[in-house]
Formats: sequence, structure tokens, C-alpha cells
Amino acid sequence: MRSSSAQRRSSRRKHPPKLQYRLVHELADDGIDVSVACRVLGVSRSGYYDWRGRPPSARAEENALLMKHIAEVHEQSRGTYGWPRVHAELRLGLGLEVNHKRVRRLMREAGLQACTGAVGMAARSATQPTTRPLTGSVASSPWTGRTGCG
Repeated sequence: MRSSSAQRRSSRRKHPPKLQYRLVHELADDGIDVSVACRVLGVSRSGYYDWRGRPPSARAEENALLMKHIAEVHEQSRGTYGWPRVHAELRLGLGLEVNHKRVRRLMREAGLQACTGAVGMAARSATQPTTRPLTGSVASSPWTGRTGCG
């Protein structure tokens, strides 16, 4: 039978240790003692130091390589491709076997999203230099100076 402290610790732990170790690492970078952070989050200090010394997993390395491909495809599309088109380009254009949910998650984590519609077109045209001054309704247009994503 478990002791009461072990039950309290397991009931307190709501997230996987990997996430809590990452939080301990951030807190340690901010100057909080590692032992205090581990105690508050309910993880062992030895587990944290073991996690910190591990090399990246195979999945993490695959994700990093895939993220390079995703960023390249997104950049080549001038930021107009969202996850469905990026996924199609990876599968059909590059021949990579990858799930659409993984592409979507990686793009979300990297902050990549499609710039579409009138806002995107206005932002691209607004960034190009014009030879004539903006006057009348164009100067007071709500589209002037807007960014394509937001």
C-alpha cells in the first residue's frame, strides 16, 4: 500500500514529468533553486538532472528535420500556405510520409500560419514602394499598413 505522501505526490502531478522538467529548467534559469522547484512540482531532483543530461530523442530529431522542410515550403509560398497545402507539398512534392496532424502541430508550435485573403494581398502591396503619393480614399483605407497575419 502506498504511503500518504506518495499518494499526495501522484495526485498533485497532473502533467507528464517531461513537461515539469522543462518548467524546472526554466525556473532554474530564472534563479530559483532546482531543489525548491522540483519539490513544488512534485518531481525528483535526480530525475530532473537525468532528463537534462539525455540526448534528444529520435522523434525530436525527426521533428527538427521536418520543421526545416515545413519552414522552407512555407517560405517558398511567401507565407500563403497553411498546414493543408504544406502537408500536400511534403507528401506529393518531396515524397515525405508524414501525418497531417503532425504538420499542423509543428506549424502551430513554430507560429507559422497562412496569410490569405484581402488582408494578405493588401499587406503585400502596401510593402511595395509606390511612385505616387497616396491620396483620397486610398490614404484613409483601413487596409493601408496592415499585416497579412494576425
